[in-house]
Amino acid sequence: MISRNLRHLRLFCAVASLRTLTAASGIWHISQPAVTQAIAKLEREAGGPLFDRSRHGFFLTARGQLLQHRVDSAFALLDPVIDELSPRLKITLTYAQLQALIAVGECENFTLAARRLGLAQPTVHRAVTQVEQQAARSLFERTSFGILPTRLCQALVQAARLAICEFDQAEAELADFSGGEAGCVVIGAMPLARSVLLPHALSLFRRERPTYPVRVLDGPYDELLGGLRRGAIDFLIGALRDPAPIGDITQERLFDDRLALLSGPDHPLAGRRDISVNDLLAYPWVVPRAGTPTRSQFETLFTATGHPPPARIIESGSLLLMRELVTDGQHLGCLSRHQSQPECDRGLMASLAFPTDHLLRPIGLTYRQNWRPTHAQKRMLSLIAAAGGSEGRGGEQ
Repeated sequence: MISRNLRHLRLFCAVASLRTLTAASGIWHISQPAVTQAIAKLEREAGGPLFDRSRHGFFLTARGQLLQHRVDSAFALLDPVIDELSPRLKITLTYAQLQALIAVGECENFTLAARRLGLAQPTVHRAVTQVEQQAARSLFERTSFGILPTRLCQALVQAARLAICEFDQAEAELADFSGGEAGCVVIGAMPLARSVLLPHALSLFRRERPTYPVRVLDGPYDELLGGLRRGAIDFLIGALRDPAPIGDITQERLFDDRLALLSGPDHPLAGRRDISVNDLLAYPWVVPRAGTPTRSQFETLFTATGHPPPARIIESGSLLLMRELVTDGQHLGCLSRHQSQPECDRGLMASLAFPTDHLLRPIGLTYRQNWRPTHAQKRMLSLIAAAGGSEGRGGEQ
């Protein structure tokens, strides 16, 4: 594991750029033996040499290049905000202080932040105060509702989150380089992905990487998107948004899905070929929550013909809940065709003969711009893309 000593990592980048210990020590105003010790410590932690030494200077090894790319990316995120706060923080800011800022920024309370970090409250308070002293400004506004981060503090917290992700990625890549394992694949999965795309891809991944950690998180899209942008989630799988909700993400289409209007197998509309909009309006519905692509397309079925959407609505994206409700002979449901097809094939639900093929819903991957996955994350992405390609071909038949 690489120790998160920001000073040592900056010295490493300086030596990689300047190729001499003397020049690096001069830029950072530190003795050459101290630079030597910092590099030696990093090499022990990295599992091998980061530089080839010669009379012409220090040249990065393949292992060193892996670390440099990640550390350069981390400081490229941090340094613009640090420069705006106080350039001196490049010298004094520590990893522990970054952790304290993130925890306090998210918890808006020193006691809760300390509990999250497993530290004493005065320790966290002191870390934040030290950064404020170096920046010569307050980073939090004290209010009766808690302590709120200033604009610059919010920017620093966000940059720190993503920089820490780069350090985590560096550890994963260095471990992989040495034949070991580190890191984790964290997937934000929407309902269709959990029932259709992910199971096969995860099964194949587990055969190839029997012990590699994988976490699958579910939740509302906005919550998953927030986790993605904070660096807590590697990528999302599910319905893409049009337009993209924010400019710092990339969306990659895998295939198109269509809506399915569903009933219980014994519902009066099941099997009918002459279903009208008025027939659909006569029953209560179970549909995904407002703001989702499926809900928007569902409402379009009615508004396109001049009718208001159904008023009797239960909002839920749960296939299990929808299946149980439509079997009561009253409720109808609206869900992804791919997601509901296995239930229809088993006779648990029926797909209504009402045209929805004109309403396409792109399904794919969402990830941060400039995100560079590790080998394990790339492999997971390729397996999911292959599963998505199979789903797309199946839907075209």
